[in-house]
Amino acid sequence: MSEVGTGSRTGVGTGTPGGVGTGAPRPDGGPKVRGEFAFSGDLWADGMLWGATLRSPHASARIRSIDVGPALAVPGVVAVVTAEDLPGSRYYGLEHRDQPVFAWEVVRYVGEPVAAVAADHPETARRALAAIVVDYEVTTPVLDAEEALVGPDLHPDGNTFRHMWVRRGDPDARGPVVVEGTYELGMQDQAFMGPEAGLARPTPDGGIDLVVSTQWLHNDRDQVAECLGLPPERVRLSLGGVGGAFGGREDVSLQVHAALLAQVTERPVKVVYSREESFLGHVHRHPARIWMRHSAEPDGRLVSFEARIVLDGGAYRSSSYHVVANAACFAAGPYVTPNAVVEGVGVRTNNPPCGAMRGFGAVQVCFAHEAQMDRLAAACDVDPVALRLTNAMASGDRLLTGQVVDGALPVAEVIRATAALPLPPAAGSEPMGRPGAAGLTTDAGDVVRATGFAVGFKNLMYAEGYDDDSHAACRLEAGLVTVTCAAAEVGQGFVTLAQQIAREVLGVDDVLLAPADTAIGSAGSTSASRQTWMSGGAVEKACREVRAEVVARVAAATGAAEADLRLRAGRVVSDGGAVPVDLSLAAVTAEEPVEASVRFQHRTTFPLDADGQGDAHVSMACAAHRAVVDVDPDLGLVRVVQVATAQDAGRVLNPTAALGQVEGGISQGVGLATMEEVVLADGAPRNASFTDYLIPTTLDVPEVVVDWVEVPEPDAPFGAKGVGEPPVISSTPAVVAAVRAATGRPLTRVPMAPAAVAGVGDAGDGEEG
Repeated sequence: MSEVGTGSRTGVGTGTPGGVGTGAPRPDGGPKVRGEFAFSGDLWADGMLWGATLRSPHASARIRSIDVGPALAVPGVVAVVTAEDLPGSRYYGLEHRDQPVFAWEVVRYVGEPVAAVAADHPETARRALAAIVVDYEVTTPVLDAEEALVGPDLHPDGNTFRHMWVRRGDPDARGPVVVEGTYELGMQDQAFMGPEAGLARPTPDGGIDLVVSTQWLHNDRDQVAECLGLPPERVRLSLGGVGGAFGGREDVSLQVHAALLAQVTERPVKVVYSREESFLGHVHRHPARIWMRHSAEPDGRLVSFEARIVLDGGAYRSSSYHVVANAACFAAGPYVTPNAVVEGVGVRTNNPPCGAMRGFGAVQVCFAHEAQMDRLAAACDVDPVALRLTNAMASGDRLLTGQVVDGALPVAEVIRATAALPLPPAAGSEPMGRPGAAGLTTDAGDVVRATGFAVGFKNLMYAEGYDDDSHAACRLEAGLVTVTCAAAEVGQGFVTLAQQIAREVLGVDDVLLAPADTAIGSAGSTSASRQTWMSGGAVEKACREVRAEVVARVAAATGAAEADLRLRAGRVVSDGGAVPVDLSLAAVTAEEPVEASVRFQHRTTFPLDADGQGDAHVSMACAAHRAVVDVDPDLGLVRVVQVATAQDAGRVLNPTAALGQVEGGISQGVGLATMEEVVLADGAPRNASFTDYLIPTTLDVPEVVVDWVEVPEPDAPFGAKGVGEPPVISSTPAVVAAVRAATGRPLTRVPMAPAAVAGVGDAGDGEEG
């Protein structure tokens, strides 16, 4: 159950029905609820084959030989491919091409692809995989990030993805109050519902059409083209129905395998991962070990901050380079920190690859810096909320990187608004409402209720000089508006927002959003909280150009002044002026459509220097979370009763969709705090199913109370910021802080094991500082 406050909301939009600021419904919402929506797993083509992938059972091994003959002998098998069959590059990668499409000399993690087959039936394909003979010489894996830093290279590129420093102010400065601690986070999975799926079809010109669930069509296309030895224009990607992403679809998974099999067999090939294979086939959130030391004046004002952040990136780089930067840049949280030394490092191991996941580096450090803020508050004998307000960053302050925050960053406002939200009623007598729920293992008299508070922030959009852009087109013909953009809809709501923007700018009711594919320029990735700003901005720009042309055309035809003309309710009307005008858009554009195709960019950013200084980021968003928990301290059982939050949104363009983002993000944050972890044994995931990888159910998700702090971002379309990531960043530390308050235990690792909550044995909860 959620409640939404309205105390800080401001108006946005012009009141256009279904325009910005309204809770316009998702166009795909009804079909999804009715089970009529076509996800990528539903794709079909006449005469298609089924593709499947053979994966390494070892975290580290040499490949002596691969014999595909027995697989080819299986009736119904049409092709078996290995690295030898790739006509182009043998490597792919989101940012750096270091990952083999198929391993050929060594394997570096459990689940690494070795071969793929195409057969006339999924079961035939599975039998063929079992028939492939791979002779492995198993070697000792490196599974600890600290060991990898000093051990032999696991890859020709070495073991360090990025090693960076952020130095600010006086490195020797110290305040009289000092606290320090070491914190750990396990590997979290994105846990999207729809497993990876796609359908590749050969085209008459020797190219490939690929329909796939992804987050970045053009980046996928370029990687597929390179591996197939084709020019990019002969590889066309279309977005299939996506069942969630959260960063897990930003890297290529089955794209090259399906396309290669289609190229070799000259037939359509469909690949659908099982749930277990999905855990093996996409990246996860980086596990982290973080040491921090804060010093402050007796009143709690921060004097210095030191940190060492080690992220386990697994076997291949993916986006680790930039996850390290985010973790280092935002390590101190949204607090004014005059003196800082931060070391951030991302390391290659023989664990599964890690990459983008909602919160992207900020989640890991927020867990640590918020625990430190509570320790500092206790050491200074200051209220934790008051200490955060004392140090809260605001516009005009500088980040650790030296960059001046020149946009909106209402940290104090979200803290105050969150603290003012109503608390839940006292615990009732309903047994299902206690920790343990259906297990009924907790007596009401043993339950301790407590509250925790946390604040987080993160950058929006790409950083460090990346040439970030998005393309969009708008066509108005016979009164019908069609918007085209390659932004991948992965559940974040762009399909709704694009229509809202077009309605708002062009004053129409109905807007058609064309399917996303690579026929238009790139929209970039649906990640980094960027599509509302970037592709929303591109759509707005295209619609405004169309609007301007319509106004100019009518003004020329009627003699009215352009300044007097408005587009409203599907008509062009005059608003004052000497010449009355009332024409339908259908009539104005019946014979000659109006069309605009645009490229949208945000302001320029710059790489960080050797001391981690520079204007590397576009904008930031912040949120505060207050968690209320019921805990049985003896049994280690936790029930999260309520999470209240106020979030910096710039402007809320769709209250319904924004609330959904907050609820979903808090659910993931609660999951990371209490139960979500990919458990590895010798590098192999041991809980690769939704039976064993636990995520919050409806019985675990708490009441969510939301308020919005709306301070328009000056450079953003309609003043809006992306709202997808802040809900997950500080909800985790808020929950852990509440459990600490209930138990008195330090709880320095997430997810919190029941044994750690109960203080039993060695539960990874070492107390320090």
